[in-house]
Amino acid sequence: MSVFSTASVRMRALAKDPQVTRLAVILALLLIFFAAVRTPSFVRLSTWQSMAVQFPEFGLMALGVMLTMIIGGIDLSVVAIANMTGIGAAVIMLSIAPPGSDPSQAVPAILAAVAFSLVAGALAGMFNGFLVAKIKIPAILVTLGTFELFTGIAVIITQGKPISGLPTQYSEVFAAKLGGIVPMQLVMFALVVVVIWFLMSRTALGTKLYLLGTNPTAAEFSGLNTVSLTVRTYMLSGIFSAVAGLVMLANYNSAKADYGSTYTLLAVLIVVLGGVNPNGGSGRLAGTVLAVIVLQVLSSLLNTFPDISNFYRPLIYGGVLLLVIVMNQWYKPGNFARFFTRKG
Repeated sequence: MSVFSTASVRMRALAKDPQVTRLAVILALLLIFFAAVRTPSFVRLSTWQSMAVQFPEFGLMALGVMLTMIIGGIDLSVVAIANMTGIGAAVIMLSIAPPGSDPSQAVPAILAAVAFSLVAGALAGMFNGFLVAKIKIPAILVTLGTFELFTGIAVIITQGKPISGLPTQYSEVFAAKLGGIVPMQLVMFALVVVVIWFLMSRTALGTKLYLLGTNPTAAEFSGLNTVSLTVRTYMLSGIFSAVAGLVMLANYNSAKADYGSTYTLLAVLIVVLGGVNPNGGSGRLAGTVLAVIVLQVLSSLLNTFPDISNFYRPLIYGGVLLLVIVMNQWYKPGNFARFFTRKG
């Protein structure tokens, strides 16, 4: 089968996915409404560049949560991993290239910081996966506990204060705009999406993860190493969280233990809104990516209304999350009818 035939088959499959279709319609309606009520903001390039800088922070975390939810788990520690690894990267950069040092020291400092961040994120994810797969602790309890653990480590390192004064070369690279238009943050998000797409659709890993999420017992009896699969999945989530931490480090030019405090709820909302089954076994990458874009457009649209306070954001996100879960439950065959025919 040719590349074009394969692409055509996948496009038809996406078109038949009701969740992806609904999200595409919602996104189109949001863009039309945005263009109608806030035309000057909608047509400005800076508006779209701002969106492309903002959503990779929580979008990368959502991609990690997506993978863990596909296998029937969840990762609530993504924000803590991002902040902890970002703080570690900042400390390493400042120890190798402190303010006022020779600019030639910046490059090895940045390389060492990025390498440390990715390795630390992988180890944190593997720790989560080990506790879930080997010690058999429910994922929600493990990652809730490690969220506090990793946040505590970050607070101890920083004493609750932001770390700033990073080498300017770091922001010049990770907050750059390719061709003066495309933010580097968007490029990093796109690269991670491509990596996940390749792993889930071009390798056996994707099939194994869906099987593990659908029926862990059957997956084990079929010869799959469920412990290794689970640990690797949480390791990937930890790595993506570390990349998100590097993005936040570039966006804020500093690191702090409580950055992105609302991103945990937002990441879970994105994954559920994208059509991933919280019980595992189903979900599409396209749905998650669309959900990231929908929520970013909604957030940017809310920003254009000064009367709507940011304090309402958690209320809106929490309400939308509950609404989506209820709607997904009712969409299951027979659930809607049974609700109204149930006898007291």
